[in-house]
Amino acid sequence: MSGATLAVAPRVEPDQTSTQATKSQQKQNQQSMVGNMMGSLRVIELQLVAFIMVFSVSGLVPLLDLIFPAFASAYLLALSRLAFPAYGSGTSSSSQEIFKGTRWFRLYVVVGTTVGLFLPLAYVLGGFARGDEHAVRSATPHLFLLSFQILTENIISGLSLFSPPVRALVPLLYTVRRIFVIIDWISDVWLHKTLPANAQIKEIAWFWFGRILSVANLVYFSVNLFCFLIPRFLPRAFEIYFRERDEIQAKTAEDKRSAAANRSQAIDKKSD
Repeated sequence: MSGATLAVAPRVEPDQTSTQATKSQQKQNQQSMVGNMMGSLRVIELQLVAFIMVFSVSGLVPLLDLIFPAFASAYLLALSRLAFPAYGSGTSSSSQEIFKGTRWFRLYVVVGTTVGLFLPLAYVLGGFARGDEHAVRSATPHLFLLSFQILTENIISGLSLFSPPVRALVPLLYTVRRIFVIIDWISDVWLHKTLPANAQIKEIAWFWFGRILSVANLVYFSVNLFCFLIPRFLPRAFEIYFRERDEIQAKTAEDKRSAAANRSQAIDKKSD
């Protein structure tokens, strides 16, 4: 999956038989991978729905963050109908995968998942276990919005209703909102939370874990927004979208010209 095998494999001239066998094997592997991936996505979606429901009824998420997913979803639906309707079947590889990353980019995504999802979740669960309501309340809005973002991305990516620009706007919208939420998180743990004078080592470690984690999230998602989503991911989505639109419009125009030529030939034959 990382491409390391292809990078170190010897380059040989493929014959026709081996090429066909390789394509058949790759097709079977891809079907198996897609099946496993779809099963994993279903499990992830169920877990995210559970997280969202728990966060929603816990009273730890502000009202503005509770209604933001509804606003974002309505806005994306409006864009998909009015501004950027989907062209074609939506099942091509270019429309399904907007950006193909390298091994380092995949590592970057793994780091972001760890910093943005797993560690904050551990921080919230640890806050529940320690009775640290301040830690739970400060990190929960970020987790709520990130869970909704991942769930929305998983749902939209499997629907041909949504064009590449609309799908690219999902992480963009949620990341912008979450940066403001993370700033509030930083304010809570850096300005409004202090250590007691006789704090133990565990309490000091927990205190600084929350501080460092909040700053790490702000740094990562700020870099993600300003160095990847805006300058690379969003333009790539528009490039794919307008190329598909131009191809479909050119094909439609060609079909109309062919139909007109056939009608004129039929009329000429009748007149003869």
